[in-house]
Amino acid sequence: MRTLMQFQGDPAEPAWVAVNDGVMGGLSRGGAEIVDGELRFSGILSLANSGGFSSVRARGVRFDLAQVRQVVLRVRGDGRDYQLRLATDANLDGKPVSYAATFATRAGDWQIVHVRLDALRPSVRGTPLSGPPLDASSVREIGLLIADRRDGPFCLAVDWIAVE
Repeated sequence: MRTLMQFQGDPAEPAWVAVNDGVMGGLSRGGAEIVDGELRFSGILSLANSGGFSSVRARGVRFDLAQVRQVVLRVRGDGRDYQLRLATDANLDGKPVSYAATFATRAGDWQIVHVRLDALRPSVRGTPLSGPPLDASSVREIGLLIADRRDGPFCLAVDWIAVE
């Protein structure tokens, strides 16, 4: 197993940027912060105004995951479902393609989550696509998203992200 991110507050670590449903008129709020060696992705999901998602993305990273089978995360969740999302330079009509898979969490418990790269499905702005396939050799963004169609607060702590 090879660690990609540890959240120790090192200035060389990538910044996490929030992208919430406000980009389409929604009212969800969320973001990420590094606290005590953990990435904490938290906020409030709102279904008002056809909203219902919150995401954070580590941009400015480049990972060659060509020889990788899966991404492994140590997380403490709130019982809600989250998505791991990867992005490359792939796009459809100028819009970036994301590759995502959903994982469940147990409220208050640390758990190890394994997300196989072959389980990641392409989409553009939430619309599923039949392709292009993930080019794991040129991952430029790692992200987390919640869109479980449930109003209310959410919180996902991430201790580390690794690959194997």
